[in-house]
Amino acid sequence: MAKEQDRTTHYKEGSLTLAGTVMLGTGVMIGAGIFALTGQMAQMTGVLFPLAFLAAAVIVAFSAYSYIKISNAYPSAGGIGMYLHKAYGDRLPTAFNALLMYFSMVIAQSFLARTFGAYTMQLFGGDESGRMVPILGVSLILAAFLINLMSNRLIESVASFIGVLKIGGILIFGLVGAWIADSISVDFSDAREAGAVGNFLGATALGILAFKGFTTITNSGSEVKDPHRNVGRAIVISIAACVVLYTLVGFAVASNLSLTEIIETQDYSLAAAARPALGDYGVWFTVALAMMATAGGILASIFAVSRMLAMLTEMKLVPHRHFGMPGSIQKHTLVYTVVLGLILTAFFDLSRIAALGIVFYLIMDIAIHWGVIRYLREDIHARAWVPATAIFLDLLALGGFVWVKLNSDPLVIGIAVATMMVIAIAEQIFLKNSAGARQSGEQESHEHHH
Repeated sequence: MAKEQDRTTHYKEGSLTLAGTVMLGTGVMIGAGIFALTGQMAQMTGVLFPLAFLAAAVIVAFSAYSYIKISNAYPSAGGIGMYLHKAYGDRLPTAFNALLMYFSMVIAQSFLARTFGAYTMQLFGGDESGRMVPILGVSLILAAFLINLMSNRLIESVASFIGVLKIGGILIFGLVGAWIADSISVDFSDAREAGAVGNFLGATALGILAFKGFTTITNSGSEVKDPHRNVGRAIVISIAACVVLYTLVGFAVASNLSLTEIIETQDYSLAAAARPALGDYGVWFTVALAMMATAGGILASIFAVSRMLAMLTEMKLVPHRHFGMPGSIQKHTLVYTVVLGLILTAFFDLSRIAALGIVFYLIMDIAIHWGVIRYLREDIHARAWVPATAIFLDLLALGGFVWVKLNSDPLVIGIAVATMMVIAIAEQIFLKNSAGARQSGEQESHEHHH
């Protein structure tokens, strides 16, 4: 029974070296982001999209400060849910923002699944019917679910192995793509909408999705050797490594495809960029890379996300129903996570999934920085100006992104707002009821003693 209940990953304190932590961080960061976001960012801001990746890195660098400071003060605090709890206690902001993080992680899974489908179909000349991409995505999530039911060690070893292959493969793609590009200059004359500041900020917000995996490192806290120094270092090195990789890839894509081609092939632009440069072999190599990256990302993500929901359940911040299922809470949260991911993958396209993810993530990120300024600053020895700058930059990116989407796809912003209202109202009712139940329980036991 104890074995059934315990699905946490057994790491020893101090078992992760700095290099190992960096691999963990970059492995999570280089997920579907680079494969699917490149085209979407180009659609928003024209040929300036490689610069939008750099702008996203600057925002993430300011953001990372709060996470580094909290994880230095409380290593292995159990992730975002615990960070919010340290700042806001058993109140609505904790539950609301933790659920936003949860949903943004589930959305990231669907994003990975759809990207897997879009790239896999390039081996068969594309998806004319539009049905195969969601079918392949749904199949991948189900396969990852079955592996997640088996053992932690398997998940860990598969994810690490794929991480090494993926980073090496993307490096080769970027270097070879830039090496044999027709011209080593990117044509900026086609920057038709690049002038619009809102579009550039919107693309920058999308770019943040390609970096947000750094938060995984903070969850490794006490497993890292000398965590007070190395967690921060690992985050900085991971972000820097991703900047180099993403710039290389952006450059390789921009110099092998025209802007129109990048936008036309936005769901699989890396495979499209490999074709003129390397022919069919290049396409196969890129598709294999994308399939590995997305499959590995989903495997690790489903485990992490279901752990987070289980933790929120244990902290009595979210309601929990068994629906007649056997096994531990973490098994149940695994099922909820997978079902949600399947629905998103089946019914939403890539750009809508990304839009929901970025809105939820940025709002949660702002709440973390505000919590540091308002409640934790003295405990964790943080300087207020850094999280304040992070909030300002987050709001800029979010504002630009929402503005672009209101003009191009207002429905997705409507869905995001409606979802957040439902979460806030449901959580408020749940927290009120559980506080009431707790009080009446305390009263009963008090009367019983008398």
